[in-house]
Amino acid sequence: MAVLERLRPDHAPALLAFERENRGFFAARVPDRGDAYFEEFDDRHRELIEAQEAGEVRFHVLVAEGGEIVGRVNLVDVDAGAGSAGLGFRLAEKATGRGIATRGVREVCRLAVEEYGLSRLTAFVALGNDASRAVLARAGFGAVGSVTLDGGEPGTAYELDLALVSWEPGLGGSFGRERSGRDS
Repeated sequence: MAVLERLRPDHAPALLAFERENRGFFAARVPDRGDAYFEEFDDRHRELIEAQEAGEVRFHVLVAEGGEIVGRVNLVDVDAGAGSAGLGFRLAEKATGRGIATRGVREVCRLAVEEYGLSRLTAFVALGNDASRAVLARAGFGAVGSVTLDGGEPGTAYELDLALVSWEPGLGGSFGRERSGRDS
């Protein structure tokens, strides 16, 4: 199992390892981040933490026992006034097929309502990315139209009206709570 944690500065080494180890796996599904992402990782990580502290984004990592990061679930383009954000997620290849992504997405949806005051999330998925489409469907997202993704790839836009979701106990599985005292 894994625990959902809000991204912190000390996650940087494990997050970089996660991105490097899964680069090929991710590039088969979404546009590659490019070499500059890895070469400038420390500076970028610092900038992301600053953007998170400013309330522009909400980044989360899925941390397995031993501190290994096995996934990310992010809220980007957070517009508190409109109550909306974009959702993005990725899971390590070795962690797929066990419901970890679905539980992580559901838990971030819960946090979006309860902690961040959001009411609507949007996600974009490439047409061939059936696994991500299935995660979104299980989390309650519905397709709302066609989009063109970065690089010109066709995709689908999904939305979730968070006011329509029932937050039942246990919905998030082991992602029910962030680790206490680790979010500062």
